[in-house]
Amino acid sequence: MSDKILYGCAAVFNTPDEITHAAEKVANAGYKKFDVHTPYPVHGMDDAMKLAPSKLGYVALVFGLSGTLGALFTLWWISAVDYPIVIGGKPFFSFPAYIPVMFELTVLSAAIATVLAMLFIFFKLPNNSHPLHGTEYMKKVSSDKYGISIQADDPQFDKEKIKELFETLNAAKIYLIHWDNDELNHKHKILEPKFLAFLFVVALISSGTAYFTLNKLMFMVPFNWMMDQPKQSAQQKSLIFDDGFGMRNPVPGTVARGYLPYQFKGQPDLAGEKLVNPVPISNESLKLGGQKFDIYCSPCHGYHGDGASRLRGQFPNPPSLHSDKVRKWSDGRIFAVITDGQNIMPSYSTQLSVEERWAVINYVRALQRALNAKESDLQ
Repeated sequence: MSDKILYGCAAVFNTPDEITHAAEKVANAGYKKFDVHTPYPVHGMDDAMKLAPSKLGYVALVFGLSGTLGALFTLWWISAVDYPIVIGGKPFFSFPAYIPVMFELTVLSAAIATVLAMLFIFFKLPNNSHPLHGTEYMKKVSSDKYGISIQADDPQFDKEKIKELFETLNAAKIYLIHWDNDELNHKHKILEPKFLAFLFVVALISSGTAYFTLNKLMFMVPFNWMMDQPKQSAQQKSLIFDDGFGMRNPVPGTVARGYLPYQFKGQPDLAGEKLVNPVPISNESLKLGGQKFDIYCSPCHGYHGDGASRLRGQFPNPPSLHSDKVRKWSDGRIFAVITDGQNIMPSYSTQLSVEERWAVINYVRALQRALNAKESDLQ
């Protein structure tokens, strides 16, 4: 062994208490480059070794924040600069809508960067050789013993003093660990052709398996049970009915249970004469009407119904709801406009229930009265 280069000095102990005590003594003696090896995690060992926090957390922090800021910048650029679109009257830079994407990219960036840094920087993969591998010391501490090793490049390393220290700590056996020539002359293998070829083969197999599974296997029996279901899809030809239509019209004269069809479609004036608001004005109906008005009506009509649109000129502004014409309309006439639509205003019958439409009308009446208050209202 005289021609071998010394890596360090190691000692084996029989109990967890002994290795914990030994780690404390070695740390208190001022040694910095040492490590403890046990067959299972020993609680309190970090404190005994006086280990500093891992630098891996900084990697997660930096790349996590990079993901956050990258997502924020990308979403801002797309939504507010490159392709601005008004959605529901919201501003171009709608930060609350970005939070889920920013959160996901933060977690994804931090997780991927942490794993890659741990494997290829801290663990130095694909290099996996080490002087301790294959030694009698490692065989013992990976089975039922506990060990500690001090590297020869530690500033305070002195082979004889370390042996004396281990003997005073009642070490069961002391080993001198030497470098192998292959370990001394190794080169980083991350760019080695064999390793790159291995990565290429893994990527090829993974992508090929994913393509075959998603594009071929899922269309084969019995894996296609989710695709070929015994049902009639929209626009699909029917093999049951003689006319071949799968989408059937309701039987004439039938009414769905719990649903009363609108009788004045295309007849707004008649609706204004016949329909009466069944929802009484109350705090509850005004609160409901105000909520629905702010959601569906205010982007075009403004929060006060005065036509102050938030659509930034990308859509024609509607007339004010405070005009003499609209104020003289009956509740049924306004209901017809909300239900059928008028001019470029679409129908809101699918977005608002019948009760919600009447509640919106109550809220509109409150807005009209607030802007055109009588002298009696101010007393």
